[in-house]
Order: sequence, then structure tokens, then C-alpha cells
Amino acid sequence: MTLPDGYTDVPPGKIAAVVTYLEMRAKVASRLTPATGLSLRRLGPGDALEYLAVYRRIGERWMWFSRLAATPDAVAAVLARPQILAFALQDGDGAIGLLELEEQGDETEIVYFGLVDSAVGAGAGRWLMNEAITRAFARPIRRLWLHTCTLDHPGAPAFYRRSGFVPYRLAIEVADDPRLVGLLPPDSFPDIPLTLP
Repeated sequence: MTLPDGYTDVPPGKIAAVVTYLEMRAKVASRLTPATGLSLRRLGPGDALEYLAVYRRIGERWMWFSRLAATPDAVAAVLARPQILAFALQDGDGAIGLLELEEQGDETEIVYFGLVDSAVGAGAGRWLMNEAITRAFARPIRRLWLHTCTLDHPGAPAFYRRSGFVPYRLAIEVADDPRLVGLLPPDSFPDIPLTLP
């Protein structure tokens, strides 16, 4: 499919984002960061409600919605899959981040990577990325990959590139506006105004 040059209308009731896919073909050296007070707690099927709470705390600001469309039982089923490694990043006050890896044969995808707003810029993201890279390359894989989009934190693409990821593909994602179907509050993500169908 070829997209026309210029502007393309997004239908009312929909949102659109430019998606950037990035990959790492070999493990890079960890960038140093103090790990004071940070730890990872593995999330399993019995932690679906906690997973969803952390996901919402991080993602509501950035319009993360796909897991919110799933029931707790469906999220528990995802967390029960042996190829899914999900972790809550914790400090002394509780969960401040989320990391979800999916082992896909000779690849690993970082499915979710995020921090609560108060943890951004304090070294927790670097610590979490070091953990993600180390865990992914603990088995023989040919690449680690992820995607980010224009709805994510504006510093995400640069952070991933500093971490050693290289962009390799762009896409446009169009979806129902999650604020109109009750997955997120109507006033969330004010950067993109609601357009009613």
C-alpha cells in the first residue's frame, strides 16, 4: 500500500500515531547508572490486577490502551505464557515502572517499557533498560526489538537510540480513540483533542 504525500484525514473517533521500530542486533555494553533502591519483581498470572494498575499509572499519560481493553483473566493468560517475562520496577515506595519482554524464537521484543512520570530523568529508565538488554541477551538471540510512537514520551526515541537501538521501519497506527470507548478518561492525553464521530 502506498500512502499519498501530504495530509491524510483521520476519521472522527479515531487516533493516529507514527510508529518507529528499532532493533539491536548484538548486546551493547551497559551504560553505568546507580541502582540504589531499585529492584525487579516478576509478575505472573496471579498479578494481573497489579500489572493493570501499573500499566494504567504509566500509560494513561501516554494513551496506552491495548492491555486496558483486556479483562484481568485475559491479562493473566498473557502473563502465564512461558515466553512472556513481565516485571514491575520497584523502589522503596512501590512499583514505578513496567518491563515486558516476549521471547519470539531467535528474537526478543520489548513489548512494554515505561516509568511513572515522577521516575523519569532520575536514572531508573537507564537501570531498567540495562536489565532488559541483559535479560534478553541471556539467551542466544539474533536481535532485540521494540517500537515507540508519537504518543509516547517525546524523549523515548532518543533514549532508545542512546541505548544502542537502531531505527529500521516506520508505520502509521490508526485506532479507535480509547477515551470514547471508556478505556481512558475523556480528559486524558490533552495533547490530542477528542474528535467525536
